[in-house]
Amino acid sequence: MIINGALVRFRTRSRIELVAKARFMFGKQIMTPEQADTPARRIYFALQTAYVGEEEERHDGLIAAHELIVAFKAATTSALAREILDRAEAAAAADNCYLALKLTRRIINHEDTVLGRSAPAQEAFVPSVSSRTSERISEAHA
Repeated sequence: MIINGALVRFRTRSRIELVAKARFMFGKQIMTPEQADTPARRIYFALQTAYVGEEEERHDGLIAAHELIVAFKAATTSALAREILDRAEAAAAADNCYLALKLTRRIINHEDTVLGRSAPAQEAFVPSVSSRTSERISEAHA
């Protein structure tokens, strides 16, 4: 689990109650840098960085997400995918990265269907953004 950019590792089953606004992700929502190996997954990883990265990483994550979204929209023939990406980018710009991530998961599902893919490939592209967050995420999955 990641809460406000901090990796939280559980040693036992726990129940957590957040009583203040927090940026958090857990379990399968968290994408490792190694899993960001397709255009849609790179968008997700950049948005994830914008959401749970350290303060200075968030801006870079938003910029990377914008650039990746522009490239994806230029390459896709799906009007629905372009619309969803517009909504995801607008949500991220409005500091609602959780919604942006949720929308981007729909694009990942679309991409997987188009590519005939069911699992992430072994060879991965690691985005240049968020080195500290990437390291923490990789540690969490080790």
